[in-house]
Amino acid sequence: MATPRLTIATIATDVPMGAQAYQSQIARRTVESLSSVSSERWSFRPLTFRSLRSTLAGNRRLPIGRVAAASPAARRAIGRVLYAGDAVSHRMTLELPPSPHVDVATLHDVVAWRFSDESAPVRAAAEELRRSAAVICVSTFTASEAVDLLGIRDPHVIPNGVDARYFDAEPLDAARRRALGLEGPYVLHAGGAALRKNLAALAEAWPRVHRERPDLLLALAGPPHPQRTALFEGMPGVRLLGRLPDAQMPGLVASAQAVVVPSLYEGFGLPVLEAMAANVTVVAANTSSLPEVAAGHALLVEPDAAAISAGLLDAASGDPALSALVAGGREHAAGFTWERSALAHARVWNSLR
Repeated sequence: MATPRLTIATIATDVPMGAQAYQSQIARRTVESLSSVSSERWSFRPLTFRSLRSTLAGNRRLPIGRVAAASPAARRAIGRVLYAGDAVSHRMTLELPPSPHVDVATLHDVVAWRFSDESAPVRAAAEELRRSAAVICVSTFTASEAVDLLGIRDPHVIPNGVDARYFDAEPLDAARRRALGLEGPYVLHAGGAALRKNLAALAEAWPRVHRERPDLLLALAGPPHPQRTALFEGMPGVRLLGRLPDAQMPGLVASAQAVVVPSLYEGFGLPVLEAMAANVTVVAANTSSLPEVAAGHALLVEPDAAAISAGLLDAASGDPALSALVAGGREHAAGFTWERSALAHARVWNSLR
């Protein structure tokens, strides 16, 4: 009997975010996780696509924009070439075409269908997802959105893991904090600046916090974005850090008085768990997947300025009750490992063989 082959297909990017962390963490554990759940020996082929003139790392070239915009029939034809010989093909981004074999796809969220300021959805994606052998969603919330909005049947819920570097991470030393302009205590927001991130409400909340706690800083980390700059530039007590090296992020989180996640909509909300792993208080909006991921170990607030400011002041108050909240969060985060996530993926792949 021929050795079954699994292909994991991704797209190279120069601005890796949460989805790219997911891709790399699962891919690097694929061989080990499959050997743990299957009596068969599988072969594994990682495909990393890049555009025709891209200088990014990858092992295949593809006119990605044209493929994403192609007709369903054309995408199927391209998929027959890309995934020839596979037993199971797992597309970790919907821009890539479906496999004619066992097609598995990851759906992190449905923001492309929900929010007009996000990238438009791939035209064929919803139908392709409905035809897939399996759709993996990162939270129960996203799975419910997939069913209700896209008509997907029986999606698999497999949560993300937390990078091990965040667990009990060492705070930044004084020199590194000074270099970032973070000499005093600070609360941290890390991530994007799309409208669903609700930075407008955080910007409205911050002056209220600053009046009560002028010693407290707001640190904003993430790729440069005109929306974030317009909202916060020149605001007292705010530090716009830009995109920082990935290696610096665990220490930045661990040094914070609190991490704030005020989003209107998240498919998962990994910053919540990263902060918990680093023993930091979390203030999160009581929306979308965030209550599910926080599981009672965060200060959940309504996504408006008054509630966000009150939550931040509570988080920075030094209330002894916060110690129990943080300890519970650390224990909760420990259950979200990439090893566990990879094993759950392998069970899905193996069940479809």
